[in-house]
Amino acid sequence: MKVCITEKPSVARDIAAILGANDRRDGYFEGNGYRVTWTIGHLCCLKEPHDYTEGWRRWALSVLPMLPARFGIKLLPEQRYHQQFDVIDSLVKDADEVINCGDAGQEGELIQRWVMQKAGLKCPVRRLWISSLTDDAIREGFSKLRPSADFDNLYYAGLSRAIGDWILGMNATRLYSLKYSSPGKVLSIGRVQTPTLALIVARHREIVDFKPEDYWELHTIYRTANFSSLHGKFTSESEAQAAVEAIKGHPLTVTDVKEKAGREAPPRLFDLTSLQVETNKKWGWSADETLTLIQSLYEKKVTTYPRVDTTYLSDDIYPKIPDILRRMTPYAALTARPLAGKLPKSKKVFDNSKVTDHHAIIPTGESPAVLVGNERKLYHLIALRFISAFYPDCTFSTTTVTADIDGQGFKATGKVITSAGWREVYAGKDDAEPASDADASEDSKVLPPFVVGESGPHDPQLQKKTTQPPKQYTEGTLLRAMESAGKTVEDEALREAMKENGIGRPSTRAAIIETLFKRGYIMRQRKNIVPTQAGMDLIDTINEPLLKSAQLTGIWENKLRRIERGDYSAREFIDELKTMISEIVGNVMRDNSQRRIHVADAPSDSKKTGSSDDAPPKAPRKRAPAVKSLEAIACPICGTGHIIKGRTAYGCSRYGEGCALRLNFEEYAADLTPAKLNQSIKKKFKK
Repeated sequence: MKVCITEKPSVARDIAAILGANDRRDGYFEGNGYRVTWTIGHLCCLKEPHDYTEGWRRWALSVLPMLPARFGIKLLPEQRYHQQFDVIDSLVKDADEVINCGDAGQEGELIQRWVMQKAGLKCPVRRLWISSLTDDAIREGFSKLRPSADFDNLYYAGLSRAIGDWILGMNATRLYSLKYSSPGKVLSIGRVQTPTLALIVARHREIVDFKPEDYWELHTIYRTANFSSLHGKFTSESEAQAAVEAIKGHPLTVTDVKEKAGREAPPRLFDLTSLQVETNKKWGWSADETLTLIQSLYEKKVTTYPRVDTTYLSDDIYPKIPDILRRMTPYAALTARPLAGKLPKSKKVFDNSKVTDHHAIIPTGESPAVLVGNERKLYHLIALRFISAFYPDCTFSTTTVTADIDGQGFKATGKVITSAGWREVYAGKDDAEPASDADASEDSKVLPPFVVGESGPHDPQLQKKTTQPPKQYTEGTLLRAMESAGKTVEDEALREAMKENGIGRPSTRAAIIETLFKRGYIMRQRKNIVPTQAGMDLIDTINEPLLKSAQLTGIWENKLRRIERGDYSAREFIDELKTMISEIVGNVMRDNSQRRIHVADAPSDSKKTGSSDDAPPKAPRKRAPAVKSLEAIACPICGTGHIIKGRTAYGCSRYGEGCALRLNFEEYAADLTPAKLNQSIKKKFKK
């Protein structure tokens, strides 16, 4: 008997139909020598701190860092998970072979391996690895089942990621909550979540601190063409006005006309991030909304596996492309052109070196008739992008005209499309045309014909402008920033090269952003994402660059990818994180400041691990301050020094470093007890 384990009941149903396992049982399908069951996503998780030792149940600084000698797994504490696991457990005990039919990605591999481990699996295991759920793909996949060992490194990478998140999340969250949060409140720290929040806070402060400056640009209109001064920006209005006066009354003379042919390749096929960026830019969809929709398209068999980070196809897909195009009958008018001759095979589309587990997101050729609403809209976007990839480049002619006015240089540029190429696919289809601001630039304007030496009157004018701050992040631009570890990268090829150092993975970034929303660290302002005060306070409190640096987190992500490839050790990665969290705990414990982050609406993280046992300590009852010495009173100004008593006033222990706190004895009696002095200070400096 062969037992197939899928991730969802719907996938189990599709696979069972192909295999002939048509008898429905309680929790599985059976027939033709197969039993097909499912996991309902995650059935297992890493154990919680108190599962290792009872001493870790209570939140206390004294037990940190919590570093189990060996990490273990357990079933999630819900009855339906236990019931389904019992089904799987009983099936694999009678199995001659198990076929892992989990989602073909890192997380899917982890889910399946944990369940099989928990069931104590002893029989041989093979792996179904497919990029779409069409009947043909499933049949082909079962004809090419692979040894489970081929995917060991994928599992080690997923396990390392889960353990790394546990080490940082459990320890850093407790550490910062106990040290800096108001009692009973949680400051959530995460390996990817915190650097992402740091990006948002840094951008927000860059905008707040930005000081706009006026500048002037000199333009002149000659024969309907807009010529701009080669001088560039004028920072002084008087200087700009003088430049205008200097050219008034003098003719403009054309000194050079250059035409240059250019080409524009079709836009890249979609990976998950670029798809989320595009839908956010065009329609304002959240990353999570797009992920949900594209997952639905995959499960409805109309598009390929979505959680991918490549925009390329592998060479073995090339022979299948004509058939996919022919089966896209709603787009027959558009597919006719590439199907009329030999299909082009561009290195910008087909590149084995850029494809690992899965290729870019493309249609499968199955009918999209089952789709409605935004699902149909998203499919249309993917379909047009796919078809356009097999059209010729768009060609254009760029004209650059230089001119002279009494010794001052001017320039005008324009562009004329000579052959629309792939842009024909988008003609009249504004809803799916690639979102871009390029066509709105001056360069895209058509110029009248010019001849070198021609001369004539012109109309000079000044344009006053103001320097602009960087823009707040949208979900789309934040995803791009996460993909490139916080660096602004416009060039597609360079961005592709930096993906290995991005923070998070395409499949997890949407969830990270949603987590920051749920925990009250960020909020939406229309389409923009801005930090809350709680988010800014948290980042200010974290002095450890390892916890909030996008670049350093990107390095960890790179190591996880190397684990997948087998050229880096999972043990090394985990040992690194253990060393790092030990250093962080030591550094924070040595911080003698009394600063606290007051987050009124910060949610408890008790649900984070699925158990109320792992909850933060409750806030104590209010009582009179028990302050026994002045050293226990934090400075209300700098927050890092403590109160000391001088000859005529109280001050801060850091007065030599510039802290200006001074509490004269006329107002604060020299014989006040520490407790009463503390009360008076709190009253005076209460916000």
